[in-house]
Amino acid sequence: MVKNEFVITRLFDAPRELVWRAWTDPKHVMKWWGPKNFTAPYCVIDLKVGGTFHFCMRSPDGQEYWNKGVYQEIKAPERIVSTIYFSDREGNYVEPGKAHPGFQDFPHENIDVVTFENLEGGKTRFTLHRDFDIEAAKRYGMDQGWSQSLDKFAECLKLVER
Repeated sequence: MVKNEFVITRLFDAPRELVWRAWTDPKHVMKWWGPKNFTAPYCVIDLKVGGTFHFCMRSPDGQEYWNKGVYQEIKAPERIVSTIYFSDREGNYVEPGKAHPGFQDFPHENIDVVTFENLEGGKTRFTLHRDFDIEAAKRYGMDQGWSQSLDKFAECLKLVER
């Protein structure tokens, strides 16, 4: 258990089912995954307990960041619990320091708990809890990266068919 875990919350002006769909459908994820000016050229999601997701985000200079994870719990459209770790293009686990120099003290795997809370007026409160220390998250730019990704996510929600 991480004492001061990384948590990010956003309010979206969209119904929960739409927010869920934009979070779990690869065609939408590829539009918002990654910080500003990053792209997501690859995304495969097998949304079931024991299923996996495999993403690539590409920086403006062409650096690729591959991640993979396993769904531990799914309660549509309310909650997803999953692991996430660095991988290679084929989906094989890669140690953080080998995936990205300078990430030697990065955890081998994180647990994410994502909740989608239905609010009045067709709004949704989205919260991501990651078992990652907030100070380390800031050092690695995770807070800024997630903030920018969720900005892109909010824009993507405007384009998802209601």
